[in-house]
Amino acid sequence: MRFRNALVALAISLGSSTAYADLEIYKDYDVSDAVYLVTTVKVESNMIDSYLEGLKDTWVSGNEVSKSLGQMEDYEIYVSELPGSGDFNVVLIGKFKNDDQLAPNKERYDAFVAKFGAERQKQTTEKAQRDYPAMREITGDYRLRKITLK
Repeated sequence: MRFRNALVALAISLGSSTAYADLEIYKDYDVSDAVYLVTTVKVESNMIDSYLEGLKDTWVSGNEVSKSLGQMEDYEIYVSELPGSGDFNVVLIGKFKNDDQLAPNKERYDAFVAKFGAERQKQTTEKAQRDYPAMREITGDYRLRKITLK
C-alpha cells in the first residue's frame, strides 16, 4: 500500500512539474521572421506524375517569377513514398521573408503580372481549374514559422 501511494505521489509530482515548465518566447526559443505557407494535398495515387506536370506549368512557374522579383524566398514540393496512405501525399511549401511579403500590394501584383504575363496567368488559372479537381483534394493550408529552441 505504501509503495502504491509513493508511486501515485511520484506520478502527481512529475505531472505537475511539467505544467510549470512553460517555455518563454525569445528567452527559451526564437521565432523566425520567415513565414512558410504549407499546403497538404491528397492526389489520386495514379495521378501524382500528372499533378506534378501541371504544377510545373502553374505553381512552379508562378513561384519562379515571384522568386526572381524577390517576392518569395523559395518553394519546395514533397511527395510521399507511400502515396496511398494518410490524409495527404503531396506537400507544397512557399517560404516568404516576412509577413509583409504576404500582404496585398498593388506594386508587387503589377510587377508579377508584367513579368509573368496576363495571358499566361489566365492560362495557368484555367488549367488548374480544369484539371486539378479530378486528380486532387487540398486537405489543409497552414501558415508556419520556424522555432529555434535555445
